[in-house]
Amino acid sequence: MNVNLLLENLTNPALLFFLLGILAVRLKSDLAIPENSSKFISLYLLFSIGFKGGQELAHSSFSMEIIWSVVFGIIAALSIPIYVFFILKKKLSISNSGAIAAAYGSVSAVTFVTAISFLELQNIAFNGHMVAVMALMEAPAIVVGVILIRIYGKKSATNESQSLGSIVKHSFTNGSVLLILGSLVIGFLASDEQAMGIKPFTTDLFKGFLAIFLLDMGIVCGKKLKDFLKNGAFTTMFAIIVPLINGVVFAYLSSFVTDSIGDRFILSILAASASYIAVPAAMKMAVPKANPGIFIPMALAVTFPVNITIGMPLYMMVIVNS
Repeated sequence: MNVNLLLENLTNPALLFFLLGILAVRLKSDLAIPENSSKFISLYLLFSIGFKGGQELAHSSFSMEIIWSVVFGIIAALSIPIYVFFILKKKLSISNSGAIAAAYGSVSAVTFVTAISFLELQNIAFNGHMVAVMALMEAPAIVVGVILIRIYGKKSATNESQSLGSIVKHSFTNGSVLLILGSLVIGFLASDEQAMGIKPFTTDLFKGFLAIFLLDMGIVCGKKLKDFLKNGAFTTMFAIIVPLINGVVFAYLSSFVTDSIGDRFILSILAASASYIAVPAAMKMAVPKANPGIFIPMALAVTFPVNITIGMPLYMMVIVNS
């Protein structure tokens, strides 16, 4: 692994603010980001990513590479939950296994944002259609997770009144997914002159808001980490090892889809990330017996920091050398 690259990522201000949030909790500080402010920043980050992605997409020539990237992302979102489920159900209940499988097959918009920041630090470009790939990877994993629970679990373990169609609809109408898809379309339709008018808001403020948001994420992680560790070593090791395996495997496989280092890196980080926003909302509706106290800390308190510290330099090393 490139040690300099790892050290540079570890000294990234965004990551350091995340660690500051965890430290604040450990020191029992009263540091906190107001809930309304945190929600606004989340919306801003999704809006900014989607709009800039739409602009990039508008300037990109349509090609088979875009189609293959979308197909590759959806295949990842469909395949990861299946093998993850069969690993988990040896130790956990069917409901929890399906919910965790859906979370790890789906994607994390915050990890995606951090990956973009990582690429910018390395002056590596990526194509705008990757935003669409990320948004389209959200729903398939949720559907697969619910199907697996219904196949292997008792009927009483699921909410039978919810059809798969309603689950898919909920996935796409989830606020974060709808905003990033809508912003993508608006960015695609906007002219260069119109986009320039809001550039200071969509671009110049981005890294500052990202740092504050990760500070808030650090505070959330710090509060959940202790309770999560009580569940044992299995879920902890899973949340560390499986994402790294997914990231490395898909970093290599992405070479068959595109030659773009930036696009390959994003595909690998999407495969390695885990959802802790859309999936919990969907699972609460579809699988009420699944325990969010297990899969949310796995994704947020373990997998997220592992990806932004060890994972990103590791995936980049695999991409550059393959």
